[in-house]
Amino acid sequence: MEVSDRSDLCFPELLNTSCRKPTLSHSDVVFLHFLMFISVPTVALNLLVIISVSHFRRLHTPTNLLLLSLAVSDFTVGLMVLPSEIIKTTACWFLGDIMCSFSKYVNTVAAGSSVGNMVLISVDRYVAICDPLHYPSRLTLTRVKMCISLCWLCVAFYCSIYVKDDLLQKDTHTSCYGECVIVIDYITGIVDFVLVFVASITIIIVLYMRVFVVAVSQARAMRSHITAISLQHSGTLTSRKSELKAARTLGVLVLVFLTCFCPYYCVALSGENSNTTMVFLLCLGFSNSCLNPLIYALFYPWFRKSVKLIVTLQILQPGSREANVL
Repeated sequence: MEVSDRSDLCFPELLNTSCRKPTLSHSDVVFLHFLMFISVPTVALNLLVIISVSHFRRLHTPTNLLLLSLAVSDFTVGLMVLPSEIIKTTACWFLGDIMCSFSKYVNTVAAGSSVGNMVLISVDRYVAICDPLHYPSRLTLTRVKMCISLCWLCVAFYCSIYVKDDLLQKDTHTSCYGECVIVIDYITGIVDFVLVFVASITIIIVLYMRVFVVAVSQARAMRSHITAISLQHSGTLTSRKSELKAARTLGVLVLVFLTCFCPYYCVALSGENSNTTMVFLLCLGFSNSCLNPLIYALFYPWFRKSVKLIVTLQILQPGSREANVL
């Protein structure tokens, strides 16, 4: 009997302090299969976005740099967050306390940077649609790069709160050896809810509501005066149409993001403890990282052209950086 008990332990030599090997419920199996199903596409699709925007010079625009930053967040989710979740669900944690803390840190940075990038995308579209005359001077490539860097630095510093207790007091958050769980104290949870959910989501929704109102009015104005526009103003008209199309596309991106993440925070706030419900909402949240590049493929012709050049290895040819993919 003792041998059977020991065989169920993560660390048989630690009879009294070892965790038991995880047993998977039906919801755990569904969660595991979903993570395995989306992990490879998430890495591959976001890697294509990263290569596209980084390689082709014509894609070096403020808006595309924000999409690049978002793709890096989603790529991190597929490459590191999803595999770590699979390991935690199916097996004992044998990688030690340091790697456990690092896993928690990467998970929170990836989620926090996604929210930060969505806020920056909303600001970008707000300025482009509501103040188009000052957009080129206010959102230059240099300023956008600085904003992206500042966003990642702030998220990295903020997320260090989640792991500081693990590094200082490793034994307080684990009941046995062989587990790796995220434990958030009450104050940290409240701060996270206010900053990540309330403040960030409010900014995103308010900015895009304003963008939507202005975009609708501009679209109506263009339709009503389309016949009166002279040839010399056709370039301006084309530019406005391009900005409105970008606003609609990124609006879909933001809407999908809110649809994937808001339910999790709302249910967590309500105190719902149903394992099946939380598993479903976690799957919904993780799916956002795979859906974003699919949205690019659906709405952005430049992404489809870039993927074709990448897959056929034409980007290895001299001068391919100057290719016109727009």
